Amino acid sequence: MQLMDALVKPVEGPGLELRQVPVPIPGAGVTGLHVGQRVSGEGHITCGHCRNCHTGNIQWCKDTVGVGVDRDGAFAEYVCIPQSNVIIIDESLPEDVVAFFDAFGNATHTALMWNLVGEDVLITGAGPIGIIAVGVCKYAGARRVVITDVNDYRLDLARKMGADAAVNITREDLTEVMGKQGLVEGFDIGLEMSGNGAGLQQMISVMRNGGKISLLGISNTPVPMDMNTVITKGLTMQGIYGRKMDNWHQMSYMVQGGLDLTPVITHRFHYTQFEEGFAAMNSGKSGKVILDWAKK
Repeated sequence: MQLMDALVKPVEGPGLELRQVPVPIPGAGVTGLHVGQRVSGEGHITCGHCRNCHTGNIQWCKDTVGVGVDRDGAFAEYVCIPQSNVIIIDESLPEDVVAFFDAFGNATHTALMWNLVGEDVLITGAGPIGIIAVGVCKYAGARRVVITDVNDYRLDLARKMGADAAVNITREDLTEVMGKQGLVEGFDIGLEMSGNGAGLQQMISVMRNGGKISLLGISNTPVPMDMNTVITKGLTMQGIYGRKMDNWHQMSYMVQGGLDLTPVITHRFHYTQFEEGFAAMNSGKSGKVILDWAKK
């Protein structure tokens, strides 16, 4: 079942020529949605009939197909997804924030895997998702949120999102920072967002016994791990992939409840300036880059 099919309609174009222009219409069998409605979409398309899909854990479907990876994504003229993947977006939500709900969902899934109320959280990796996770953790009741990276620009963004400490590990001692933040036994919760083996090893070393770690960052190479420390500390480690469908509702409700994600937005361009947008992303001195799709 698809959300949009292309209906070809003749219109008058430049030079009084007739040209064929596709007009989006709801796909056959789609109900409860209409053209012009404000929606987003879950980008992981799952099989719907495996054990995980049947139990509501679509994030673990072994036959997941990624929009923008395994099939055309949002830079195609049209995006075609199943109706079950369509998320209706409340008109009250700011469009610039809704534009990065996909990344916000990764941060939400990673952070809200655990109860954060009164807990001390370490985030390794101050990319945009790690920075967003700072705000999610503080909103969800964490006592202290500390984030580590080597990029001062992004560490500063993390401070704007409410980080109690943003640590450049190339010149600061994390254990000293922990002492200043009043951490006695170590971190309760770890969110690994970097995919960096050294970052994971450091996280394991500063967790309290019985601590819990979410693993979102993906490495280009195998990552060695001190299994003895994981075992003797009794750590719980949970791999995170994509989003749970309920994360979409949690995201909307957190924003409506006052979670301000606008500090993460650092650049805005018209879509015709997309090359400048990619350059900003690749510079390492950006948060989320927003493209405006309005006609000039």
